[in-house]
Amino acid sequence: MSVFKSIFPYNQQVIAEYPLMDDHAINTILTDSAKAFTHWSLQSYAHRAGILNNVAAILRKEKEQLATIITNEMGKVLAEAKGEVEKCAVTCEYYAQNAEAFLADEIMEAGYYKSFVAYQPIGAVLAIMPWNFPFWQVFRFAAPTLMAGNTALLKHAPNVTGCSLAIERVFKEAGAPKGVFQSLIIDVPEIEKIISADIVQAATLTGSERAGASMAILAGKHIKKSVLELGGSDALIVLADADIEKAATVAIQSRMQNAGQSCIASKRFIVEQKIQEEFVNQLQLQIQKLKQGDPFNTNITTGPMARIDLAQQLEKQMQNSIKSGATLQLGGEVDGANFNPSLLLNVKKGMATFDEEAFGPVASVITAADEQDAINIANQSNYGLGGSIWTKDVEKGIALARKVNSGAVFINSLVKSDPRLPFGGIKRSGYGRELGRHGILEFVNIKSIAADQ
Repeated sequence: MSVFKSIFPYNQQVIAEYPLMDDHAINTILTDSAKAFTHWSLQSYAHRAGILNNVAAILRKEKEQLATIITNEMGKVLAEAKGEVEKCAVTCEYYAQNAEAFLADEIMEAGYYKSFVAYQPIGAVLAIMPWNFPFWQVFRFAAPTLMAGNTALLKHAPNVTGCSLAIERVFKEAGAPKGVFQSLIIDVPEIEKIISADIVQAATLTGSERAGASMAILAGKHIKKSVLELGGSDALIVLADADIEKAATVAIQSRMQNAGQSCIASKRFIVEQKIQEEFVNQLQLQIQKLKQGDPFNTNITTGPMARIDLAQQLEKQMQNSIKSGATLQLGGEVDGANFNPSLLLNVKKGMATFDEEAFGPVASVITAADEQDAINIANQSNYGLGGSIWTKDVEKGIALARKVNSGAVFINSLVKSDPRLPFGGIKRSGYGRELGRHGILEFVNIKSIAADQ
């Protein structure tokens, strides 16, 4: 029987093995999801909110235990894992409090005696989720999906199967009825069987371009709604009038948190030429404060990458960029999945770390002649997930933000996902939105109802 293995990335120790589900188990899950939808979709918002608030309480009560599972399976430092669990709790509470208002009937004047738009659940939503934020990625789909009255099916990344089962347990202990939230321990070939099932009416995927394209093909084939949150190569634009020390501090925080394994991490530092030397000096000071190693060691700031093959891919991108003319200023050492935080200078379009998503702790500095050149460079990417602009003139920053081709731009702030704001990308970063009111509207039937006397 095939199994998924959980492996501690720091030393490659096997933690656990999980057998894959057979057809009978898969069919049972689909049947349970269909049965659950018939009553869950009719429950009041208050009832569903009670379950979500219970989930939040359990997450906080078991924060240490759940964070340990995260760190064991994908290697992020324990403090970051605890923060991830807390963010999930906050998001559950946010949708528990706001979903009813988000989905209230909307009166539309259209010349009828009465006309309005109703927002209704559609069925089960399949989520194909990645390993880099193994709790947060799930909850930002699950909280709005369940509050809307849908049921949820999770196909998680193989290396975080323990996280997947832990999340399922939390929902059960919170009082979620059988079939409302279920984990699928399946491999890629079984995904089409899930998407094609009648109960499944939508699918959402966070992951690579290749995975997103494959899922979109399946969703289109079976005429199911889909949302894709894919890669990013976010630009951090530093203008000449920026607070350079603050910009550099946040740049390294953004680039190196989660060992650089974040879709919305700032990956391309685009800096006006006149301040580049000062900015690079500040970057080096910040990187030198980092300590890479065992993620359970409280003195460590940066854990390993999640898998050895991911570290090898990043090293290849870095070396290819160096061969193309980039300069390795700091770091570059790789040992298994342990990748030292690294800094590349003189990066240009055509290099791997500019054109591709560099998913790990490598920062690339790109020179811009002026602010318009910086915007042009930012928009040369095939991705469009997030980005930030650093300037003391906030109104100028906002005006420039409108010119950046991405799903979000933050001025003088770390780019992050927030349950109150819609999140998603354009171009090869995907389509659709998660979070905020826009996120909960992705997986409901937006139904027009009109009546005359």
